Amino acid sequence: MALAVVVDEDIALPAATRTKLLREVKRMVKAAALHDQRADYEVVLRLCGDKAIQELNRAWRNKNKPTDVLAFAQREAANADANLLGDIVISIDTAKRQAKRGLYKELLHLASHGLCHLMGYDHDDDDEEAEMNARAASLRKEAARTGRVRAA
Repeated sequence: MALAVVVDEDIALPAATRTKLLREVKRMVKAAALHDQRADYEVVLRLCGDKAIQELNRAWRNKNKPTDVLAFAQREAANADANLLGDIVISIDTAKRQAKRGLYKELLHLASHGLCHLMGYDHDDDDEEAEMNARAASLRKEAARTGRVRAA
């Protein structure tokens, strides 16, 4: 499976939003794989609340506060499966607070951002950030299209 979605028990997300998000994030993952000349990538998307993401942020980044998205890449791990990219964790609580164009668009933005991190992009300087943002936008554009998924 290219994408597995885990929604924590305390998260309420309308079924239509969840279905659309799953479809479009799957398309982004497939588009990323095709861009890298692979058949597919494997990604886990977890939707949680601020409490859960704060625990992860504290444990993995020594930052004791909630954040919007975390990405845990697996490709760098020793003996990692080349198709296994890793996990994207999104806080629905934070996404709701920062959503200026609606929750769904914010979730898709955060998923594309996390996916770019899994693929090795970062935003330590302006040039890196511009490259990462362009790639994320390309992935979101492909996700919104209909028809066969193309490399993005």
